[in-house]
Amino acid sequence: MSAPEQTFAAYDSKIEGNVVITKLDSAINWMRKNSLWPMPMGLACCAIELMATGASRYDISRFGAEVFRFSPRQSDVMIVAGTVTYKMALAVKRIWDQMPEPKWCIAMGACASSGGMYRSYAVLQGIDQLIPVDVYISGCPPRPEALLEGLMRLQRKIEGEHSLLDQKRQLVESLT
Repeated sequence: MSAPEQTFAAYDSKIEGNVVITKLDSAINWMRKNSLWPMPMGLACCAIELMATGASRYDISRFGAEVFRFSPRQSDVMIVAGTVTYKMALAVKRIWDQMPEPKWCIAMGACASSGGMYRSYAVLQGIDQLIPVDVYISGCPPRPEALLEGLMRLQRKIEGEHSLLDQKRQLVESLT
């Protein structure tokens, strides 16, 4: 993975109206990374730690991800927390497909990342076999602090994306 591109923002107080100058990609990424709406896919014990992260002690709202949405059409990051069985895999995939672009995925815990201690015919050995994963969080179950660290890693990843060029390619080509 390449290093994220440096974001630039300039502030000149000498200009009347306090103008902030930046690149469009940087502005879009700043908005996206600070207003993530998670789709909690709590499938096992890790879901308890996911719920604890939303409580006042850990305060996930500090990172702009306080609005847990249980509708995939209103979410942009799926947090898969727990064991994914083959029976649930179809539902997880269907919910992932219903989420609008851009979307990201966090695999929370050993079971979501690699199947954990369950090496059986009924358990999917990692959610990355089904959907693309952006951030892996280790642990069984991981502490809420680990989920917050994973969320910050996702924010750093979003910060380095080429938002306008990747998602509005036709618009950019029509302007040039």
